[in-house]
Amino acid sequence: MSEHEQITVESAAPRWVGLAVVALAVVSVVSLGFGWAAWSAAKEGQVTNKDLIDQIHAFQDSYTVLAKRMEKSEGANADLQADVGVVTDKLKLTQGELSRARKQLREEYAKQIDDMEEAVRAELSEKANAEDVTALSGDVGGVRTDLEETKKNLGMARGELGTLIARNQEEINQLRRLGERDYFEFSLDKKGSREKLGPVMVEHRGANAKKNNFSVALYVDDMRVEKKNRSVNEPIYFYTRTNRQPLELVVNQITKDKVVGYLSVPKTASAVAKVSGN
Repeated sequence: MSEHEQITVESAAPRWVGLAVVALAVVSVVSLGFGWAAWSAAKEGQVTNKDLIDQIHAFQDSYTVLAKRMEKSEGANADLQADVGVVTDKLKLTQGELSRARKQLREEYAKQIDDMEEAVRAELSEKANAEDVTALSGDVGGVRTDLEETKKNLGMARGELGTLIARNQEEINQLRRLGERDYFEFSLDKKGSREKLGPVMVEHRGANAKKNNFSVALYVDDMRVEKKNRSVNEPIYFYTRTNRQPLELVVNQITKDKVVGYLSVPKTASAVAKVSGN
Protein backbone atom coordinates (compact mmCIF):
# COMPACT_ATOMS: atom_id res chain seq x y z
CA MET A 1 0.00 0.00 0.00
CA SER A 2 1.43 3.43 -0.99
CA GLU A 3 2.14 5.97 1.69
CA HIS A 4 -0.07 8.44 -0.17
CA GLU A 5 -2.91 6.03 -0.70
CA GLN A 6 -5.99 7.10 1.15
CA ILE A 7 -8.34 4.54 2.69
CA THR A 8 -11.98 5.57 2.87
CA VAL A 9 -14.56 3.50 4.74
CA GLU A 10 -18.17 4.30 4.03
CA SER A 11 -20.83 3.24 6.51
CA ALA A 12 -24.61 3.08 6.00
CA ALA A 13 -27.61 1.69 7.78
CA PRO A 14 -28.93 -1.69 6.54
CA ARG A 15 -31.44 -1.50 3.69
CA TRP A 16 -34.19 -3.17 5.75
CA VAL A 17 -34.16 -0.21 8.12
CA GLY A 18 -35.42 2.06 5.36
CA LEU A 19 -37.98 -0.56 4.40
CA ALA A 20 -39.11 -0.81 8.01
CA VAL A 21 -39.62 2.94 8.15
CA VAL A 22 -41.71 2.79 5.00
CA ALA A 23 -43.66 -0.19 6.34
CA LEU A 24 -44.30 1.65 9.61
CA ALA A 25 -45.62 4.61 7.69
CA VAL A 26 -47.83 2.33 5.62
CA VAL A 27 -49.08 0.57 8.75
CA SER A 28 -49.84 3.90 10.32
CA VAL A 29 -51.77 5.02 7.30
CA VAL A 30 -53.57 1.65 7.08
CA SER A 31 -54.30 1.80 10.83
CA LEU A 32 -55.84 5.16 10.40
CA GLY A 33 -57.81 3.83 7.44
CA PHE A 34 -58.99 0.78 9.32
CA GLY A 35 -59.76 2.92 12.35
CA TRP A 36 -61.82 5.27 10.26
CA ALA A 37 -63.55 2.33 8.54
CA ALA A 38 -64.19 0.63 11.89
CA TRP A 39 -65.59 3.81 13.37
CA SER A 40 -67.83 4.26 10.36
CA ALA A 41 -69.00 0.64 10.56
CA ALA A 42 -69.62 0.94 14.28
CA LYS A 43 -71.55 4.07 13.65
CA GLU A 44 -73.71 2.22 11.17
CA GLY A 45 -74.09 -0.75 13.53
CA GLN A 46 -72.13 -3.28 11.47
CA VAL A 47 -69.18 -3.74 13.96
CA THR A 48 -69.42 -4.03 17.72
CA ASN A 49 -67.34 -1.90 20.06
CA LYS A 50 -65.42 -4.96 21.20
CA ASP A 51 -64.33 -5.80 17.66
CA LEU A 52 -63.24 -2.21 17.15
CA ILE A 53 -61.16 -2.19 20.32
CA ASP A 54 -59.52 -5.53 19.37
CA GLN A 55 -58.56 -4.17 15.96
CA ILE A 56 -57.12 -1.04 17.52
CA HIS A 57 -55.07 -3.12 19.99
CA ALA A 58 -53.80 -5.31 17.14
CA PHE A 59 -52.64 -2.27 15.22
CA GLN A 60 -51.04 -0.85 18.35
CA ASP A 61 -49.14 -4.09 18.90
CA SER A 62 -47.90 -4.06 15.29
CA TYR A 63 -46.81 -0.46 15.70
CA THR A 64 -44.95 -1.31 18.93
CA VAL A 65 -43.13 -4.21 17.25
CA LEU A 66 -42.05 -2.02 14.37
CA ALA A 67 -40.92 0.72 16.75
CA LYS A 68 -38.78 -1.75 18.69
CA ARG A 69 -37.29 -3.06 15.49
CA MET A 70 -36.42 0.48 14.42
CA GLU A 71 -34.85 1.22 17.81
CA LYS A 72 -32.83 -1.98 17.59
CA SER A 73 -31.69 -1.14 14.05
CA GLU A 74 -30.63 2.34 15.19
CA GLY A 75 -28.55 0.78 17.95
CA ALA A 76 -26.98 -1.63 15.46
CA ASN A 77 -26.23 1.27 13.13
CA ALA A 78 -24.52 3.17 15.96
CA ASP A 79 -22.42 0.11 16.82
CA LEU A 80 -21.50 -0.29 13.15
CA GLN A 81 -20.37 3.34 12.91
CA ALA A 82 -18.26 2.90 16.06
CA ASP A 83 -16.64 -0.21 14.57
CA VAL A 84 -15.91 1.68 11.35
CA GLY A 85 -14.22 4.44 13.38
CA VAL A 86 -12.06 1.90 15.20
CA VAL A 87 -11.02 0.26 11.93
CA THR A 88 -10.18 3.64 10.41
CA ASP A 89 -7.99 4.57 13.38
CA LYS A 90 -6.19 1.24 13.14
CA LEU A 91 -5.56 1.77 9.43
CA LYS A 92 -4.11 5.22 10.10
CA LEU A 93 -1.88 3.74 12.77
CA THR A 94 -0.71 1.05 10.35
CA GLN A 95 0.13 3.65 7.70
CA GLY A 96 2.22 5.61 10.21
CA GLU A 97 4.12 2.48 11.26
CA LEU A 98 4.75 1.64 7.60
CA SER A 99 6.15 5.13 6.91
CA ARG A 100 8.46 4.91 9.93
CA ALA A 101 9.65 1.46 8.84
CA ARG A 102 10.45 2.69 5.33
CA LYS A 103 12.35 5.70 6.69
CA GLN A 104 14.38 3.45 8.97
CA LEU A 105 15.22 1.15 6.04
CA ARG A 106 16.41 4.10 3.95
CA GLU A 107 18.64 5.34 6.78
CA GLU A 108 20.12 1.88 7.33
CA TYR A 109 20.78 1.49 3.59
CA ALA A 110 22.53 4.87 3.41
CA LYS A 111 24.68 3.95 6.42
CA GLN A 112 25.67 0.66 4.78
CA ILE A 113 26.74 2.51 1.61
CA ASP A 114 28.86 4.95 3.66
CA ASP A 115 30.48 2.07 5.55
CA MET A 116 31.32 0.30 2.28
CA GLU A 117 32.90 3.44 0.80
CA GLU A 118 34.98 3.96 3.94
CA ALA A 119 36.12 0.34 3.84
CA VAL A 120 37.17 0.65 0.18
CA ARG A 121 39.16 3.83 0.91
CA ALA A 122 40.87 2.17 3.85
CA GLU A 123 41.74 -0.88 1.76
CA LEU A 124 43.20 1.25 -1.05
CA SER A 125 45.22 3.20 1.50
CA GLU A 126 46.62 0.00 3.02
CA LYS A 127 47.74 -1.21 -0.41
CA ALA A 128 50.33 1.56 -0.63
CA ASN A 129 53.73 -0.04 -0.91
CA ALA A 130 55.67 0.39 2.31
CA GLU A 131 58.93 0.49 0.36
CA ASP A 132 57.63 3.34 -1.82
CA VAL A 133 56.60 5.25 1.27
CA THR A 134 60.04 4.72 2.75
CA ALA A 135 61.72 5.83 -0.46
CA LEU A 136 59.51 8.90 -0.63
CA SER A 137 60.35 9.75 2.95
CA GLY A 138 64.03 9.42 2.08
CA ASP A 139 63.67 11.71 -0.92
CA VAL A 140 61.83 14.30 1.15
CA GLY A 141 64.46 14.05 3.83
CA GLY A 142 67.21 14.51 1.25
CA VAL A 143 65.55 17.58 -0.23
CA ARG A 144 65.04 19.02 3.23
CA THR A 145 68.71 18.43 4.04
CA ASP A 146 69.81 20.12 0.81
CA LEU A 147 67.60 23.10 1.50
CA GLU A 148 68.86 23.42 5.06
CA GLU A 149 72.43 23.26 3.81
CA THR A 150 71.67 25.84 1.16
CA LYS A 151 70.15 28.16 3.75
CA LYS A 152 73.20 27.81 5.96
CA ASN A 153 75.51 28.59 3.08
CA LEU A 154 73.48 31.51 1.75
CA GLY A 155 75.60 34.01 3.58
CA MET A 156 76.36 35.43 0.16
CA ALA A 157 76.04 38.99 -1.00
CA ARG A 158 72.91 40.44 -2.51
CA GLY A 159 72.74 42.83 -5.42
CA GLU A 160 71.02 46.19 -5.36
CA LEU A 161 67.80 44.52 -6.56
CA GLY A 162 67.91 41.97 -3.74
CA THR A 163 69.09 38.98 -5.79
CA LEU A 164 71.73 36.65 -4.37
CA ILE A 165 75.15 36.91 -5.98
CA ALA A 166 77.11 33.67 -6.43
CA ARG A 167 80.86 34.10 -6.10
CA ASN A 168 82.00 30.63 -7.15
CA GLN A 169 80.83 27.34 -8.66
CA GLU A 170 79.54 25.97 -5.35
CA GLU A 171 77.32 28.98 -4.74
CA ILE A 172 76.02 28.83 -8.31
CA ASN A 173 74.95 25.22 -7.66
CA GLN A 174 73.24 26.28 -4.45
CA LEU A 175 71.26 28.94 -6.28
CA ARG A 176 70.27 26.39 -8.92
CA ARG A 177 68.80 24.16 -6.20
CA LEU A 178 66.55 27.00 -5.09
CA GLY A 179 64.88 26.71 -8.50
CA GLU A 180 63.91 30.37 -8.74
CA ARG A 181 66.06 31.25 -11.78
CA ASP A 182 68.08 29.57 -14.52
CA TYR A 183 71.86 29.95 -14.59
CA PHE A 184 74.05 29.91 -17.73
CA GLU A 185 77.79 29.75 -17.09
CA PHE A 186 80.33 31.14 -19.56
CA SER A 187 84.07 31.42 -20.06
CA LEU A 188 85.50 33.86 -22.64
CA ASP A 189 89.20 33.27 -23.32
CA LYS A 190 90.16 36.37 -25.25
CA LYS A 191 88.99 39.78 -26.30
CA GLY A 192 86.38 39.65 -29.03
CA SER A 193 85.16 36.14 -28.22
CA ARG A 194 81.40 35.69 -27.93
CA GLU A 195 79.04 33.17 -26.36
CA LYS A 196 75.28 32.72 -26.63
CA LEU A 197 73.65 32.51 -23.16
CA GLY A 198 69.89 31.93 -23.33
CA PRO A 199 68.33 35.04 -24.90
CA VAL A 200 71.60 37.04 -24.71
CA MET A 201 74.87 37.13 -26.61
CA VAL A 202 77.92 38.13 -24.47
CA GLU A 203 81.11 39.52 -26.02
CA HIS A 204 84.46 39.85 -24.23
CA ARG A 205 85.68 43.46 -24.63
CA GLY A 206 88.66 43.47 -22.24
CA ALA A 207 89.95 42.42 -18.79
CA ASN A 208 92.47 43.77 -16.25
CA ALA A 209 93.48 41.12 -13.70
CA LYS A 210 95.41 43.60 -11.53
CA LYS A 211 92.47 45.94 -11.13
CA ASN A 212 89.91 43.11 -11.16
CA ASN A 213 87.73 44.84 -13.71
CA PHE A 214 86.43 43.94 -17.15
CA SER A 215 84.33 45.19 -20.07
CA VAL A 216 81.66 43.26 -22.01
CA ALA A 217 79.15 43.96 -24.75
CA LEU A 218 75.62 42.55 -24.52
CA TYR A 219 73.45 41.81 -27.55
CA VAL A 220 69.81 41.93 -26.42
CA ASP A 221 66.68 42.31 -28.59
CA ASP A 222 68.74 43.28 -31.66
CA MET A 223 70.59 45.93 -29.67
CA ARG A 224 74.20 46.15 -28.53
CA VAL A 225 74.95 47.55 -25.08
CA GLU A 226 78.51 47.84 -23.79
CA LYS A 227 79.37 47.71 -20.09
CA LYS A 228 82.85 49.06 -19.34
CA ASN A 229 85.18 48.73 -16.36
CA ARG A 230 82.95 46.59 -14.17
CA SER A 231 84.26 44.89 -11.02
CA VAL A 232 84.42 41.17 -10.18
CA ASN A 233 81.18 39.88 -8.54
CA GLU A 234 79.43 43.12 -9.48
CA PRO A 235 76.01 42.25 -11.00
CA ILE A 236 75.02 43.85 -14.30
CA TYR A 237 71.24 44.14 -14.58
CA PHE A 238 69.32 44.55 -17.83
CA TYR A 239 65.87 43.76 -19.27
CA THR A 240 64.45 42.15 -22.37
CA ARG A 241 61.21 42.85 -24.20
CA THR A 242 59.66 39.57 -23.12
CA ASN A 243 60.31 39.83 -19.39
CA ARG A 244 59.64 42.41 -16.70
CA GLN A 245 62.13 40.90 -14.26
CA PRO A 246 65.81 41.78 -14.73
CA LEU A 247 68.43 39.46 -16.11
CA GLU A 248 71.73 39.44 -14.25
CA LEU A 249 75.29 39.01 -15.54
CA VAL A 250 78.09 38.36 -13.02
CA VAL A 251 81.83 37.79 -13.64
CA ASN A 252 83.44 35.83 -10.81
CA GLN A 253 86.98 35.34 -12.11
CA ILE A 254 89.41 37.37 -14.20
CA THR A 255 92.76 36.15 -15.49
CA LYS A 256 94.91 37.41 -18.33
CA ASP A 257 92.52 37.99 -21.24
CA LYS A 258 89.96 35.63 -19.67
CA VAL A 259 86.65 36.23 -17.89
CA VAL A 260 84.52 33.54 -16.22
CA GLY A 261 81.02 34.05 -14.84
CA TYR A 262 77.30 33.33 -15.28
CA LEU A 263 74.05 34.78 -16.56
CA SER A 264 70.99 34.56 -14.25
CA VAL A 265 67.66 34.47 -16.11
CA PRO A 266 64.17 34.48 -14.55
CA LYS A 267 62.22 31.28 -15.18
CA THR A 268 59.69 32.97 -17.48
CA ALA A 269 62.36 34.55 -19.65
CA SER A 270 64.28 31.28 -19.78
CA ALA A 271 61.19 29.40 -20.98
CA VAL A 272 60.60 31.95 -23.74
CA ALA A 273 64.25 31.71 -24.79
CA LYS A 274 64.10 27.91 -25.03
CA VAL A 275 60.90 28.00 -27.10
CA SER A 276 62.30 30.62 -29.49
CA GLY A 277 65.52 28.64 -29.76
CA ASN A 278 63.58 25.54 -30.89
